[in-house]
Amino acid sequence: MERSSFSEKLIGWYSQNKRNLPWRNTKNPYLIWLSEVILQQTRVVQGLPYYEKFAEKYPTVVDLANADEQEVLRLWQGLGYYSRARNMHTTAKIIVAKCNGVFPNNYHDLLKLKGIGPYTAAAIASFAFDERVAVVDGNVFRVLARVFGIETDIASHEAKKIFGELANELISVKNPSTHNQAIMEFGATHCTPANPDCMFCIFADSCVANATGKQQILPIKSKKVKVKNRYFDYFMIEQDGKVLMRQRLGGDIWAGLYDFYLLENEESLIDLEDIKDTFVQNILKSGMIKSSSEPMKHILTHQRIEARFWHVVANIKETLPQGFEFYSKDEIENLPKPILIDNYLKNR
Repeated sequence: MERSSFSEKLIGWYSQNKRNLPWRNTKNPYLIWLSEVILQQTRVVQGLPYYEKFAEKYPTVVDLANADEQEVLRLWQGLGYYSRARNMHTTAKIIVAKCNGVFPNNYHDLLKLKGIGPYTAAAIASFAFDERVAVVDGNVFRVLARVFGIETDIASHEAKKIFGELANELISVKNPSTHNQAIMEFGATHCTPANPDCMFCIFADSCVANATGKQQILPIKSKKVKVKNRYFDYFMIEQDGKVLMRQRLGGDIWAGLYDFYLLENEESLIDLEDIKDTFVQNILKSGMIKSSSEPMKHILTHQRIEARFWHVVANIKETLPQGFEFYSKDEIENLPKPILIDNYLKNR
């Protein structure tokens, strides 16, 4: 197609079809950054209420930087990929400490901030400061690959250069912010991964994928995500009306969140007769199993978890395992927890 008309058509479509989203009605770089972090690997319908909650509780980057991490994680609860919240909190502190709470106003300086990569830097620079720098996310890859018939594997290093150069060549000189919003919106709502609306597409007459029937092939992405199966047996141990929990440490995806005593098995959920864990053995000898849940499935990008919960009323005389404490119902309500734990507590 004529590259000179690409942006014009895109912006015209956007003016008629854009969704009214709060982060599109501001030039505040902090709120734009907040929306971009929340929407990473998250659909708009799921991310919107979280954006609204964070914007209300932490209206400035200084407010976020001064927040307690547990409070931030608790507000993030249910959105998943908790490293996003931890990294966002860390970056907020850096912006306050090194930039006096003021976001850099250009792409290259934004890139210098820890936790802000090329896509996010481009989004902030163009949306907040109207800098002519193209965003390249999954939606942009898809639109450009289909319209221009690019068959380079988008998982390859070469693709970043090819798509990045094309995106920056196509971006509007006069309206870079609107152009970037438009191409992402077009990919999200019209040129979708499955069943794109090609019949009523603004590029129907010039799109290579439409002409060659390659809509379901493009973009090409050969890298497959390896999914690991994990099996969790959680023991909700109750004593005197309080429940035993601990804060997870280390580098896993639930670091900083609170959960129950956990036995993880590599192959399947355990049989009680096969438990080798000394603490659980002693708990079951002196206590009583009040209930057990049906296996619950939880799917993440790289993990498939099957979990079961055992509610045990205990009479513990021995020293508690390291890091574990008893918490009341009200205390547990305010603790940040993995969604599996939260759903179990709400539905049991």
